[in-house]
Amino acid sequence: MINFTKMHGLGNDFVIIDAINQHLELTPEQIRQLSDRHFGVGFDQLLLVEKPVSANADFKYRIFNADGGEVAQCGNGARCFARFVRDKKLSEKNAITVDTDAGQLLLHFDEENLITVNMGVPKHKPVEIPLLAERESKLYFITVNGSELAFGAASMGNPHAVVQVNDVDKAPVAELGQALESHPIFPERANIGFMQVIDRQHIKLRVFERGAAETLACGSGACAAAVIGIEQNLLDHEVRVELPGGILKICWAGRKAPVFMTGPAIFVFDGNLPL
Repeated sequence: MINFTKMHGLGNDFVIIDAINQHLELTPEQIRQLSDRHFGVGFDQLLLVEKPVSANADFKYRIFNADGGEVAQCGNGARCFARFVRDKKLSEKNAITVDTDAGQLLLHFDEENLITVNMGVPKHKPVEIPLLAERESKLYFITVNGSELAFGAASMGNPHAVVQVNDVDKAPVAELGQALESHPIFPERANIGFMQVIDRQHIKLRVFERGAAETLACGSGACAAAVIGIEQNLLDHEVRVELPGGILKICWAGRKAPVFMTGPAIFVFDGNLPL
């Protein structure tokens, strides 16, 4: 039997497993079965707490999408990861450092019981995203479903493209998100954000996540949208990102600076299951 915890960050839901104190080997097929909302537990991502790789880290943080594929970054998951290790008394620290395949993250509890994640420095070069483009640009243009489309792109440890829309509620997120996510311009696929600018400190955002379709919230997607909006001079350096599941605060000082994301992490229930 494997013990697990169900949590969510603004409706972006996770199963989190302590892989330090219990032995665990999951196949992609098992992950897909667990993610099924009718026949399994149901989640957007599965998160594993493992022993650190680096001497200065407290844990290693691994992320698997509902389709069974491993990814390097998940911002909402990082906040739930921090809440999990605190609740399970795996760490009593107010700030923990975790290894990920995209580098290290610093997770910090504040006085309001929210969690701030240092999401690292965003990457803009096409080869770093990765994106098949000859040179870096604040806007890229491609043809999708017979229409030309403009988008900004950045990596937050995972690839993101952000399309500005007039009304996020009417945006064709499912159709266009799916077409863009797997477009050949993205060699590793991409998370697709649809951003409506309300004012310079406030955006609305919906995200079609790579390997998970549209979710209620995407932390790294909120960071990428804020970064791209700031790069395009649409936004100030502190941005309130309104997602279907709730609100995140994103702060970014600009090039070569890390992105800071603040928001909640909510416990849902504990359980156990046979594998």
